[in-house]
Amino acid sequence: MQTQDVDSGGWAARSRGLWHRRWVRVAVAAVAVVILVLIVTPLFVNADTFRPLLESEMSGALGRKVTLGHLSFSLLSGSLTARDITIADDPAFESGPFFTAKSLHIGVRTGALLFHHQLKITKFVTDSPEVHLISNRNGAWNYASLAHSSSPSTTPTQSSAPDVTVGELGIENGTVAVSSVPASGKPFVYNHVNVTVQHLSFTEQMPFQLSADLPGDGSVALSGTAGPVSQQDLTATPLRATLTVRHFDPVTAGVLPASEGISMVADVNAELSSDGKTLTSTGSVRAAHLLLSRNGSPAPQPVDLSYSVSDNLQTRTGQVQDIAVHTGTVAAHLNGTFQMTAEAVNLDLHLSAPNMPIDALEQLLPAVGIRLPSGSSLQGGTLTANLAIRGTSSAPEIIGPVEVDNTRLAGFSLGSKIEGLKFLSGAVANATAIRTLRAEVDSTAPSTQLTNIYADVPAIGTAAGNGTVAAGGALNFRLVATLSSSGGAGAAIDSAASALGSFAGSLLHSTVSRGIPLTVTGTTSNPVIRADLSQMLTGSKKKPSAAGVMKGLFGR
Repeated sequence: MQTQDVDSGGWAARSRGLWHRRWVRVAVAAVAVVILVLIVTPLFVNADTFRPLLESEMSGALGRKVTLGHLSFSLLSGSLTARDITIADDPAFESGPFFTAKSLHIGVRTGALLFHHQLKITKFVTDSPEVHLISNRNGAWNYASLAHSSSPSTTPTQSSAPDVTVGELGIENGTVAVSSVPASGKPFVYNHVNVTVQHLSFTEQMPFQLSADLPGDGSVALSGTAGPVSQQDLTATPLRATLTVRHFDPVTAGVLPASEGISMVADVNAELSSDGKTLTSTGSVRAAHLLLSRNGSPAPQPVDLSYSVSDNLQTRTGQVQDIAVHTGTVAAHLNGTFQMTAEAVNLDLHLSAPNMPIDALEQLLPAVGIRLPSGSSLQGGTLTANLAIRGTSSAPEIIGPVEVDNTRLAGFSLGSKIEGLKFLSGAVANATAIRTLRAEVDSTAPSTQLTNIYADVPAIGTAAGNGTVAAGGALNFRLVATLSSSGGAGAAIDSAASALGSFAGSLLHSTVSRGIPLTVTGTTSNPVIRADLSQMLTGSKKKPSAAGVMKGLFGR
């Protein structure tokens, strides 16, 4: 009995070993067959026979000639691979290609291809393509005619739209160059462009995602839905998307020339919406190192803006509903219209800045090219401006009233800076309190003209007149100052009159009461203020001795 049990156990073990080895052989054979099929099948599938059909269908769908190189088939990935793909450009722009790529991977339904020789496309993916986007003088783009329908009556929802539905369209690591004709500067280049479009269709909305690198370490991301595709003008395709831009430097990117004096490094968060006719955009911008003048210097702190703008895609006119420049709890608001032409962007805008805190605004002064006298700073008070901005974006004219109230120019003693008014020296502390300073401004690129100037400096008096500030900061003002009978100036006049005696003191009061002509020259950072003695002493020529006393009093 024991021997029989041992034999039975040994037989069972040998049987299990035989079955195990048999299944291993079956599995190995199956794998070998799969590998053989993967290797052999492409040899019997001449993918190039589908090339004319594929070129024809893609050309018909895009409205552009599409050229494909050699086609190969991979059973493992279930795709065709086309070498050296080219999409022609709109002949109205240039003879070069619109799109080129070394390879294009085309996902297909394997069963339909192998057993029915039908081309059922599920995916397009291309690696490292180059795309050239070009705009002309009228604002038209070379990509606008993609998928163009020859029938003027065709609408995106009509059945004449190409019957194309693809599961996914992908672009990986692409390069997009944006330029204009005639050429103006270097093209703007996006690198590492990645695009994914789901459910590609001409008649339905399509979810999409786009990301790219910008020159100067910037980046852009856009995601949303687009469609149905407009077959008359691709730019008129409806769109809803979210835009995120980081570290955008328009000068480094080549969007703005450095010579215009406008630069920044901006972060943008925006919502975009287009119905095919009007594009609207709302969002926020944080602009670091903001510079708005050729003769300025970047703002030391970031500037926050919020905006709402709409653009008529057909007429190239736009409406600025609001651009708000935030300073603490208040904001300056800009609204109006703009018109894009072949030569420039024409502006008709209005800026309203009521009671803006000067402490917050002072950091913007260098950005617009305004320099305070060396060693001085504005402290406290408010600025109110009501300005019209007209002309081109590169050379606008800014017109309107500006008023500053209740501020101090710390570190600057106006009384001691006026050459020719010796008796005022030391009468005013090392700061100038300004009750009111207002003027009508007319600013263009060459210079800023200020008319109807009125300044009320309590410690000294008032002044009125006109003048100009050149683009480089050079000053040329003619004012008439009326010294105050109270405060530091009044005390200095009374003291000087008492020291001169009755006749010369009376002459001093008489001279001062007529107003003191002043000229202001030099620069904004180093102004030179002089009293015009020749006019002041005109009435004293018949009394040489008194005139000599007065010269000694007024001179330095």
